[in-house]
Amino acid sequence: MRILIAEDDPDIAGLVSHYLQKSGWETRVEASGDRALAYARAHPIDLVILDVMLPGMTGFEVCRALRADTASARIPIIMLTARTEEADRVAGLELGADDYISKPFSPNELVARIRALMRRSGPSKPADPILRFGPITIDLASHTVVYEGQDVKLTAKEFLLLQYLLEHQGRVLSRDLLLEDVWGYRYTGGTRTVDVHVRRLREKLPILVDALITIKQFGYKLEAPASA
Repeated sequence: MRILIAEDDPDIAGLVSHYLQKSGWETRVEASGDRALAYARAHPIDLVILDVMLPGMTGFEVCRALRADTASARIPIIMLTARTEEADRVAGLELGADDYISKPFSPNELVARIRALMRRSGPSKPADPILRFGPITIDLASHTVVYEGQDVKLTAKEFLLLQYLLEHQGRVLSRDLLLEDVWGYRYTGGTRTVDVHVRRLREKLPILVDALITIKQFGYKLEAPASA
């Protein structure tokens, strides 16, 4: 697996690269946002670790550019940054980041987060590779989503969350459960990441505005609308 590390602090970049290589992964370090984006566009990569405060382009800008490009839209992205304010975390998630880790961090936790993210982002092999919900059709084999006959571009984590919701229709799902089963760990930064991903799914798949019910102070429940 090839991991791109966009980090301008050489000590942190070296530490991250060392631990990832110890885990058996190939790494590439770029010290600026524009160089990281150029590398991602020119080479096959499996995951990106983005610092927010990068020269050239910020991590937010790189994340936005990667998600806007069909070729890189599904690459898992982890934000690794010293900016701990909730607004910054939400901003990264809104742009399509799959995870957000604040500095200082444990290298072993970072490795565990990457393993969980890649495991959850891996291809599924269910008995029925097609899931349907009203005008939504999900092809689990090709990782594609069609809404009212049009292709919809989702990030890897949005896809997995949508799949989980469709596979558990009618059940009340807590935010903690979604974090454990979709993200693969207990998210130390809080459960806001679930709300951000739900909001993005509602924006891209309008049927979910009514069908995906918010259970106050708990979680969500997917119910087929009366007209379905």
